[in-house]
Amino acid sequence: MRLYRTGNIELVRSLREVPSGALVLDPFAEKALSKSDLDVAISRGIVALDYSWKNIKKFRRSPKDLKPRALPYLVAANPTHYGRPTILSTAEALAAALFILGEKAQAEKIMSIFKWGRVFFELNREPLEAYSRASDSTEIVEVQNQFLPSSK
Repeated sequence: MRLYRTGNIELVRSLREVPSGALVLDPFAEKALSKSDLDVAISRGIVALDYSWKNIKKFRRSPKDLKPRALPYLVAANPTHYGRPTILSTAEALAAALFILGEKAQAEKIMSIFKWGRVFFELNREPLEAYSRASDSTEIVEVQNQFLPSSK
């Protein structure tokens, strides 16, 4: 709601209000968000669902022609999930998407309204920079593998 109150996002209460063909940030998507999605993001928009992680598996896609995209490996800085990989807040997910798409100033503007916003970029600067240089989903996944914790 803070993003909405500060004029950084448009709030919709139903997926019926989302433009057909928009990108939806979906942790279960088979394709990773990349720079190749920039034209769609500009023309149709990016949808970040404000949905509890406890219930995210219940999420059902809208019948609309939304384009689901997963974010690559990043670490949360929000107070609820600080330091936990992949459990980003809606604001962190949206900022990460914008950063990856090359809209770094807009991503930083969004996070600047949170006391912990700068910490998100401090924790994720190296991977975000690398992801923003990747040209497509395949390359994002290859880059992501450099940042995944090694399993022992």
